Amino acid sequence: MQFQFDYTIDFLLAVWLNLTMFTIQIPATYGAEAVVKRELDRLGYIGSRAINGRVVFNGDYDAIARTNMFLRSGERVLMVLAQFNAQTFNQVYDNVYNINWSDYLTVDCRILTYAKSVNSQLFAIKSLCSIVKKAIVDKLTAQYHSALNESGARAMIEISINNDYATLTLDTSGDGLYKRGYRTLAYSAPLKETLAASLIDLSFYHPDKHFADVFCGSGTLPIEVALRALNIASGLNRQFDYCNFKFIDKQYYNNALTEAKDRQNLDRKVCISGYDISQQAISISRYHAKNAGVDKYIHFQVADARSFSSHNSYGVLISNPPYGQRLGNMAEVKRLYADFGTMYRSLPNWNCYVLTSYEEFERQFGRKADKKRKLYNGNIACTYYTYQSDKPAHKGQ
Repeated sequence: MQFQFDYTIDFLLAVWLNLTMFTIQIPATYGAEAVVKRELDRLGYIGSRAINGRVVFNGDYDAIARTNMFLRSGERVLMVLAQFNAQTFNQVYDNVYNINWSDYLTVDCRILTYAKSVNSQLFAIKSLCSIVKKAIVDKLTAQYHSALNESGARAMIEISINNDYATLTLDTSGDGLYKRGYRTLAYSAPLKETLAASLIDLSFYHPDKHFADVFCGSGTLPIEVALRALNIASGLNRQFDYCNFKFIDKQYYNNALTEAKDRQNLDRKVCISGYDISQQAISISRYHAKNAGVDKYIHFQVADARSFSSHNSYGVLISNPPYGQRLGNMAEVKRLYADFGTMYRSLPNWNCYVLTSYEEFERQFGRKADKKRKLYNGNIACTYYTYQSDKPAHKGQ
């Protein structure tokens, strides 16, 4: 099955004006594609589509710089180089070789190849990686009339085959976008930054309301809330592979960086709290918040989730409690969920959002969820439970 991409009016206008436009793919966590689409809409890239776990749109080099800088929930920013039928290895080699690789890669480029295959005749991942790399090296050797030494900047090339149709992409991000640069200390069962951002976007959180995470672990959710509330770009404190590509001018990154700094609202008053029963977790959370530059905006405290209370009339509670798979045992987790539900019922005007893989969560929590959404935390299938306040939803709640 071949996936054809419709040309938007903006794309056709760009072609008419002789601008450089191409297809960009943003891989998304299963269940979070709509979040990435909304983010792209807010950045001005209207008309994106979700295809096979990736959000696709037409953009230019400016779009590459801005999506890398500002996307909070997307996993990577991939530039599509070619799409073709791939039923044999010869087809793969020929189509990859036909790309004018010297337009993209230098003679000293360190080439890393990756492959994915779903419902296709070619499923040997190692063989696919080897053939793609051979085709690239052969073409570059012929173009530069020199052997490659691969001592320079890396270029990550992926071939993704779905139903015998291949998409070849160049990874402009490098390290995954979840690597914001602030989480440097290890802690048990961490929540990825991109998933945390998706959970926040799927809630009714607004910076005017109190936010709390009563199982904050290493602090990812409160930190992501602070970054969002203060409009601090997720990519502000890291670098991207596209900055080393010869065909993308450094000014695109500089423009995105300037925009990110101009967007910040560091004077905004926020009320953000993170609690955990572990002193080690709270120490790590504070350290990570300092790395992210938001430590003065978040109150971290050692506390049992069961004892949480608030003087704030309205608020949002988002947590990723222990599942019983990675942490604790199931009997303890069941008791914890029951006590968590009792605590939440003492906050009648708060909205509550819980991510867990435990299928009987609602029964233990003591209330049916108002909404449920399937998400993946790493390789663990989870459900995101939404509990709305008893009173009619308050503006921004």
